[in-house]
Amino acid sequence: MDGIVDWLGENAWAGWLGLAVVLGIIETTTLDLVFLMLAGGALAGAVAAALGAPLLLSAVVAIVASAALLGVVRPIARRHLRTPLETRTGVAALVGRQAVVLSRVDGEAGQVKLAGEIWSARAFDEHEVIEPGEKVQVAEIEGATALVFRAGL
Repeated sequence: MDGIVDWLGENAWAGWLGLAVVLGIIETTTLDLVFLMLAGGALAGAVAAALGAPLLLSAVVAIVASAALLGVVRPIARRHLRTPLETRTGVAALVGRQAVVLSRVDGEAGQVKLAGEIWSARAFDEHEVIEPGEKVQVAEIEGATALVFRAGL
């Protein structure tokens, strides 16, 4: 155990790099960009340590970089990830829109009225059956078929 501690003391960059990887893995489960920004701070700490900065200085670099990424980069990235429906074009503009079932929709077939047009449709959940007159929401478009689910779920 003392050998590992000694090695990390001499190679602090590896500890920072390991922390960045762990934070990156955690980000894949949250998808909120917080842990990704913290991983970026840890990478900055790894660079500082690799350039010979003492542990305290590399920790300060990591904290400052994390705070800057969280305060500046994350809000911009979140805005770009959340494209409003109004700015989408083509079939992407239909995703998230509401439609009305015209003929029974199940995992294989059906029809909906979507954006003033009649579309072929399938239930997003292949086991779900949606009857005519019900409101649905578009989950995705596959070719000329809308994959839908009951609105409000």
